[in-house]
Amino acid sequence: MLPDQFTSLPDLVRIHAGQTPEKVAIIMGEMRVSWQVLDALTDRVACHLAVHPAGSVVAISSPMHPWYLALWLGALRAGHAVAPLADKLGAEALAMQVADSGAVVTFGADEVAGLLDWLPNTGETPPVRAIDPAAPFNLIYSSGTTGRPKGIVQPHAMRWAHIQRGAVQGYGADSVTLVSTPLYSNTTLVSVIPTLGLGGTLVLLPKFDTAAFLALSVAHRVSHAMLVPVQYQRLMADPTFDSHDLSSYRAKFCTSAPFSAALKAEVLARWPGGLTEYYGMTEGGGTCILPCHLHPDKLATVGQPAAGSDIRLIDDEGCELLAGATGEVVGRSPAMMKGYHNLAEASAAAEWQSPDGLRFIRTGDIGRFDADGFLTLMDRKKDLIISGGFNVYPSDLEGVVEGLPGVCEAAVVGVASARWGETPVAFVTVDGPVDAAALLAAANARLGAMQRLADLRVVERLPRSEIGKVLKRELRDGYQTLT
Repeated sequence: MLPDQFTSLPDLVRIHAGQTPEKVAIIMGEMRVSWQVLDALTDRVACHLAVHPAGSVVAISSPMHPWYLALWLGALRAGHAVAPLADKLGAEALAMQVADSGAVVTFGADEVAGLLDWLPNTGETPPVRAIDPAAPFNLIYSSGTTGRPKGIVQPHAMRWAHIQRGAVQGYGADSVTLVSTPLYSNTTLVSVIPTLGLGGTLVLLPKFDTAAFLALSVAHRVSHAMLVPVQYQRLMADPTFDSHDLSSYRAKFCTSAPFSAALKAEVLARWPGGLTEYYGMTEGGGTCILPCHLHPDKLATVGQPAAGSDIRLIDDEGCELLAGATGEVVGRSPAMMKGYHNLAEASAAAEWQSPDGLRFIRTGDIGRFDADGFLTLMDRKKDLIISGGFNVYPSDLEGVVEGLPGVCEAAVVGVASARWGETPVAFVTVDGPVDAAALLAAANARLGAMQRLADLRVVERLPRSEIGKVLKRELRDGYQTLT
């Protein structure tokens, strides 16, 4: 039973260790970590880190491992915040993020994997440091797909809100959650934290592979999973998918990148259990939720605002728009970042103040609400193409191109044009020999006069981030300016 009042994640771990000490909390390969062992190791880490002043930052840059989570929990119990950093960062980028975070200590892959060998086991109890809900829980660096990564400071209150939401979404003590996205990603944490907070079991898959994912799902009777769209796509394409017993699944979730209506429909048809899409930002500020299994006629949307979320639309001048209009999505909720670390101006630019003085987070996404209050996303504001003075939404063009024979995926970007200012160019992946010129002609025959593509390039793959977002900046930057 979840406490009524705010309870920190380390305190929830202590509760589970007291109530179900022998129950397995984390599984990875042959490793089994009980709640009692996890809580004791959390204490050992907290004792080790208590030498630093409360409120310090502890950085972790390591592949997925059970001790990664023990380090995180121990840092929190010691009164610190955690900066989870991508383990594949180059030396210069890693040094920059460590320096920016102000971390007092950084744990790498060797320290994490060898935690039990070097961590002192004194048997001492760490000093009690009360955790303020407003205190930083973690400092997550943005992917940097649009520039230098920014440190997003998320408070304990935001994570508590995620645990409360998890209880509503079916997470609980009997949950078995399969984790196959990196632990430094907020996408992962919005599934990991509710599972830990509510006393479930985590099954860690350090490197995503469809065969391994399906085998673990069956072996551990997995009930929950958070995946990004490209993972769903790969699983649906696995020829063995339908031969696996996935009846244990109660809930599957998706976030982080556009999730096509067609793919949602296929998952619903072939994979038991509910399918829910979350729309939101690492910065927080409001969430839309689409329970796809309850609204099969709304699969082209990202759902309705979650309980406690206030989602509105504004124009370029910052004026609120009426229902039915198209504008930038802004939101507020109990789950909101404190701001960007050491970036006061960027923090202010990411906010919108309503006429009654409420603080909202700007998403940078363009969308509109339908008559039923479901939000349809058009595109990222930065990806909007203004060609000859007309707004061209890449998502509209991508839908047309992906409907052409032989096309697997499409990404449309705007490139500079002396004649039009900007003009759209498509990059596609295909499943066999195609004629790019013929595809271009076929697409333009289906598009309006101001939407027509100036070019279409066939590529082996679309560049993506670690969690599956298409890196349109790389496509745009790699394309020569059209004249």
